[in-house]
Amino acid sequence: MTQTPVPVRRALISVSDKAGLLDLARALIAHGAEILSTGGSARALREAGLKVTEVSDHTGFPEILDGRVKTLVPQIHGGILGRRDLPAHLAQMDEHGIAPIDLVAVNLYPFEATVASGAGEEDCIENIDIGGPALIRAAAKNHGHVVVLTDPAQYGAVIDALAQGGTTLAARRALAGAAYARTAAYDSAIAAWFAVQRGDVLPERLAVAGLRRESLRYGENPHQQAAFYADGSSRPGVATARQVQGKSLSYNNLNDTDAAFEAVAEFDGPAVVIVKHANPCGVATADTLSAAWDLALRCDPVSAFGGIVALNRTLDADAAARIAAIFTEVIVAPDATEEAQAILAKKKNLRLLLTGAMPDPSVGGVAIRSVAGGFLAQTRDNGRIVPADLKVVTRRAPTEAEMADLIFAFRVGKHVKSNAIVYAKGQATAGIGAGQMSRVDSARIAAIKGAEAARAAGLDQPLTTGSVVASDAFFPFADGLEAAIAAGATAVIQPGGSIRDDEVIAAADRAGIAMVFTGMRHFRH
Repeated sequence: MTQTPVPVRRALISVSDKAGLLDLARALIAHGAEILSTGGSARALREAGLKVTEVSDHTGFPEILDGRVKTLVPQIHGGILGRRDLPAHLAQMDEHGIAPIDLVAVNLYPFEATVASGAGEEDCIENIDIGGPALIRAAAKNHGHVVVLTDPAQYGAVIDALAQGGTTLAARRALAGAAYARTAAYDSAIAAWFAVQRGDVLPERLAVAGLRRESLRYGENPHQQAAFYADGSSRPGVATARQVQGKSLSYNNLNDTDAAFEAVAEFDGPAVVIVKHANPCGVATADTLSAAWDLALRCDPVSAFGGIVALNRTLDADAAARIAAIFTEVIVAPDATEEAQAILAKKKNLRLLLTGAMPDPSVGGVAIRSVAGGFLAQTRDNGRIVPADLKVVTRRAPTEAEMADLIFAFRVGKHVKSNAIVYAKGQATAGIGAGQMSRVDSARIAAIKGAEAARAAGLDQPLTTGSVVASDAFFPFADGLEAAIAAGATAVIQPGGSIRDDEVIAAADRAGIAMVFTGMRHFRH
């Protein structure tokens, strides 16, 4: 393959995204290239006064089957795939009247956007591009001689190269790699759609694709490389958010922000979630965001320093001022008033992300985690417990207020690393124990947190006094429950299912507290 710049004498352009089209075409024509095109691309070029040859005129074969067949002919693919360094290829091309094509600019039918719009099956199928991927793959295979463009963002570098006599092998190879990544992602989206259509959430072959949104400074630690990819999902969150202000987000910022925003989406009323190291350290719902912030912060004001704050309502000025009073890394909300944005603008390093909407916690999806030699895939934990799902297993049933707090605490516990224990009172967390090897240790740590928070707030009793307690999985022994009782819990919510459930229930009855079973656990590793 030649290492010298290769000029472009003939280009094929067929794009659904017309951004940058005219600039590219004008540059090609200025450097002596003939342009072949089809459909809307050809029309746009002609309307701009540029000379263009219809593909059907070039091949002598008309478009047929409603445009499904227009470039799938030897005159096109032979012109792309023929190797200019092999005399036999050149002879065959000459024999069959096949002219070389040196540049292919194609972006595919908008299949992903069509699916995201909620279009019907027929529209989705008609937006599966056939000729486009074939052209792209052919040009990428023959990148020793052919330039392949799949994104308007690539046009500028090629326009500059044309002015220098042509493209280099290194540039064409990079574009070829990007081309195969694009067709792979496209096929992945199509395969995923077909899997959904047949109800196969975890198919035999699971294709995963993402578009790099940003190269990050480093990963969890400075010696690790990292990047942020979007998978094309329309689910509101960090991948769809608009960053209003602040420095670039780190790997850990993004991970924590996602955890916080998914957690705050669980609640119907105005809610605030404060996250540190992917665990909630304070959660509350109240009549206003300001009141919810005060309650969430009270749970663990030490851990909240340098944390991530998520809200499920438009951020108002009062809440913004309260949050800005302590060091906060990121605030994420569906929206923010102009007054709130002005207040936060004074904190130059604070990142403000606006998502435009809240994710639906009941919607399914697939979560993926890498392991050595492969990856694990599971459906998203979209389980949600309501009072009708609960089974009272103790002599005393929860009061109405306890029941509301039990549901609240269990929803918080869903987003706390296992083993998880969450104390709550008045729709606010009173102590959180996360990520311990022993459930009883989580119960004790959460109680210690509740006592420390009460001292910091100048209260006479620990926050856990008179609270309810949620456990993300069953109590294997009565000791974890007894630790919660000692902390002042009056009602318990847990999945149940232990071989020692009778012992745990008996301990609850001896203490006169209420206990309900959910039948659903929320492990989060």
